[in-house]
Amino acid sequence: MSAFIVLIVAALSRLVPVVSHPHGWNFTALGGGLLFFGSRMKGTRWQIAAKLGAGLALLAAMDFYLTVYAYGYAWHTSEYLVTWLWYVAACLLGMGLLEKAGVLRCAAATLASATSFFLLSNLAVWMGGMYPHTLSGLGTALAMGLPFYRNDLASTALTVGVLFGVPVLAARIEQAMQASHGNRIA
Repeated sequence: MSAFIVLIVAALSRLVPVVSHPHGWNFTALGGGLLFFGSRMKGTRWQIAAKLGAGLALLAAMDFYLTVYAYGYAWHTSEYLVTWLWYVAACLLGMGLLEKAGVLRCAAATLASATSFFLLSNLAVWMGGMYPHTLSGLGTALAMGLPFYRNDLASTALTVGVLFGVPVLAARIEQAMQASHGNRIA
């Protein structure tokens, strides 16, 4: 249940940049939230598929709301297929790498998550015709996405650090307190 709460908070975090800055700059808890959500998926294939479906429905609803109401654009489902596939891929990455989270695995998942989203989303923008279909146009599309990538990487690292690091830190503090308390009794 806590994984769904994290995913809901991560989805809602996408509203904060819209309200606080007209461009948003992609500083949200979404990448880290998807990795955490994926890392907590257990059960049969059907249970995992149902959890992925529920998470995807939540994020698709947020995409619809942001597109239509926050940004005032027309909704075209086909424009979100790559994004929705990435949501699933980020969850699967979390399942694979972060079931046994460590510093190196968290860093690798953070880098893979943010970088894959940067590459896929900017490739989709380039293919959609916003930039010329040339190598130079692709370079421009990637260059224009760099500020978003930087903030996505930072926000994903922060979210992953909190979601995976705080429980480890709390457990170590508890162990130290128990050891300290045990030393006082003896």
